[in-house]
Amino acid sequence: MHGVPRRHRRVRRLTVPLLSLKGVTRSVRLPDASILDILKGVDLQVDVGDHVSIVGRSGSGKTTLLNMLGLLDSPTSGTIHFEDRLVSKLSSGARDRARGADIGFIFQQFNLLQGRTALENVMTPLLYATGRQFWRRSSIATEMLDRVGLADRMSSMPERLSGGEQQRVAIARALVRGPRLILADEPTGALDIETGATVMRVLDDVADESGAALITITHDANVAARARRHYRLDHGVLSPLDARTPLAAPTVGAVL
Repeated sequence: MHGVPRRHRRVRRLTVPLLSLKGVTRSVRLPDASILDILKGVDLQVDVGDHVSIVGRSGSGKTTLLNMLGLLDSPTSGTIHFEDRLVSKLSSGARDRARGADIGFIFQQFNLLQGRTALENVMTPLLYATGRQFWRRSSIATEMLDRVGLADRMSSMPERLSGGEQQRVAIARALVRGPRLILADEPTGALDIETGATVMRVLDDVADESGAALITITHDANVAARARRHYRLDHGVLSPLDARTPLAAPTVGAVL
């Protein structure tokens, strides 16, 4: 047989998206028995190392979509795959483990534990880890705080930290287990413009260094513009934006 010997032939590998939503809808029944459609046929594919922004004002469906992306809620119809796993087929325990190991959440409100130092806050997710991560939790948390520029603030309590420092602690906590997907929900909403820009640079740099996919959900066009791919969520409809489309805020919708 002519040609390249089998052991030398290149094997074509099919890449699987990290996260894939197809035709995802979410509806709820209101007290008057009417149906409110919150998400309407959302399609979204996120690859390893991707950086996606989703813009939308309050009432556009951002919180509901975040819950879907973070495996916190199930769609009324449509499918969600995390890699090759159909999320609807996972048990609640399997979803919890996937969130804990593979997904990091960063919220507008920092949600730091009061009475705990910056280091103790960042160590918290590692209390649920196993093996090497659990036993090295202090050194891992220390390294992560150093990466976000807080090596000299590890013993500080949250009330002794500025807003930008608290957000960086929250970022370190979200990334300490090495998530493959980072969900940032209005990550600069509680910060002034200059501090917000600094925090976003830190988040972008750490995500790039770790190879994690980053999805930023925001109403701030400046924050959204930092991503490589842009979407707008308006009245539950997710639409891609190209580079020529301005990232203007959409009109306020009637959904959650």
